[in-house]
Amino acid sequence: MYTFRLRLHLKKETMTNDRSQIQGELEKRRTFAVISHPDAGKTTLTEKLLLYAGMIRTAGMVHARKQQKSTSSDWMQMEQERGISITASAMQFVYKDVVINVLDTPGHQDFSEDTYRTLTAADSAVMVIDAGKGVEPQTRKLFRVCSMRGIPILTFINKLDLPGREPLDLLSELEEALGIRSAPLFWPIGQGEDFQGVYDLRKDRVLLFTRSEHGGAAAAHMEVCSKAELKDRKDLEPETLEQFEESLELIQEAGNPFTTEEFLAGKLTPVFFGSALINFGIEPFFDAFAELAPYPSKRKVLISKNEESAIDPAEEPFSGYVFKVQANMDLKHRDSMAFLRVCSGKFERDLVVKHESHQEEQLRKGQTKKDIRLSRSHNMFGGERQTVDAAYPGDIVGVVNPGVFAIGDTVSLRGGYHYPPLPKFPPEVVCRLRPTDALKRKAFEKGMKQFRNEGAVLILETLSTTVQGPLVAAVGPLQFEVLQFRLESEYGVKTERETMSYRHGVWLIGDIDGFDKPSGALLAEDRDGQRIMLYTSAWEKDHAAERNPNVTFAEFLSL
Repeated sequence: MYTFRLRLHLKKETMTNDRSQIQGELEKRRTFAVISHPDAGKTTLTEKLLLYAGMIRTAGMVHARKQQKSTSSDWMQMEQERGISITASAMQFVYKDVVINVLDTPGHQDFSEDTYRTLTAADSAVMVIDAGKGVEPQTRKLFRVCSMRGIPILTFINKLDLPGREPLDLLSELEEALGIRSAPLFWPIGQGEDFQGVYDLRKDRVLLFTRSEHGGAAAAHMEVCSKAELKDRKDLEPETLEQFEESLELIQEAGNPFTTEEFLAGKLTPVFFGSALINFGIEPFFDAFAELAPYPSKRKVLISKNEESAIDPAEEPFSGYVFKVQANMDLKHRDSMAFLRVCSGKFERDLVVKHESHQEEQLRKGQTKKDIRLSRSHNMFGGERQTVDAAYPGDIVGVVNPGVFAIGDTVSLRGGYHYPPLPKFPPEVVCRLRPTDALKRKAFEKGMKQFRNEGAVLILETLSTTVQGPLVAAVGPLQFEVLQFRLESEYGVKTERETMSYRHGVWLIGDIDGFDKPSGALLAEDRDGQRIMLYTSAWEKDHAAERNPNVTFAEFLSL
């Protein structure tokens, strides 16, 4: 009896120690996404975080020439050639005792679906705004997604080293366009060629910067002084100092006070100013982010259609969900990687977990739960793999996909629940691809099957005898270029593209047997067996809705 009690006591103590360890680890985590309109400096800012974390010696500019170093987060060949982010990437590293998980997302609207799904894995977001352009269309869209999910947002107004709009005007637009209150924690000293540094409102100190002899590729020298000492600086123009003092006085008197509670509730965004290109204001911004950004907290799970619960990250054994699938990240491996967001407990290599799928085809067959061993686990840095033996809530782990994982799937030790489904958007452009060489048909079909599983594009089978499939549907045409590029570079298949006239898509929910469609519309089915109507004008959708009152027309679905 004594031995039994001793074992029970030791077991409870071990569980307590495990919870304590997990709690300590997750409090170190900062998992965030970087969002912006294209060319606002999002990927450059991510690169500078790597520079200041000591992960790279020199930072590579997004617009670097081919002989220069490319950015670490843009690992795909097409990204490096075009200087844009095409696919979301995840990297982990330590910045001043804080474990950073950064999700660099595509800024181009044609890849917004990948961005939206990636945002579900973030606990906070950094919104980058071009000081010369202000709040742009794609920024608005991404902000709305973060707002709907209650994701806290820190705002970094970039490119202060270039001619731009007045900081006060930018704050006003931020509040009017996005409907969120702003609280500047930095205030710029000068702008354009006169940009000297920033004033830290919380710590009442001036941070002045000097460009490195290596330009933006190396850290800028930072000098700290008081506001009173600033007046004695001979390298600061009197007009610049006067403008700074006047605008700062307005902000301190009429600006919104910063509170952690409102920030974490998504009602207020702290605002920072700087230049990612020349590294002015960058390091103190990262320091503030590490202090303010939230660590992983409870997440909602679905036990059944009508029952919800919340998972405590330190109390619940390991669980996570797949938010991204990517093939051929390393052409030497020729495999598929499923990216998991760890939501609770401790992940360990070789864990045997319960796999619960969202795919309709598997649900119909009753094949929703499997035991799977997560034996090959990695994290990624610039496309390079590093083996992961352990991970904690907030971490992103890539596991080699044995052909069973799909976007939205849940994995857990306990089972019996799944995380909320991820968004699934209707297409806005449709095309048909064919291999130019008929002998490459098998390689073509293999590549198309893989890209269908990744979910970046919809591969649709038509339900028409007159229009032959498969069709490729996407949010924007640039996705077609990426698909053709990858088919050629990864599978050796050149293709020709035929653009279709359909410009809209709507999901059909309900009994669609005998569905009466307009003559110009087309019915198709996606990989999950979900029916969709493709059409060219809003009139066709309205006409179909009148003809089919028992069918629901959904603008977007959940995976």
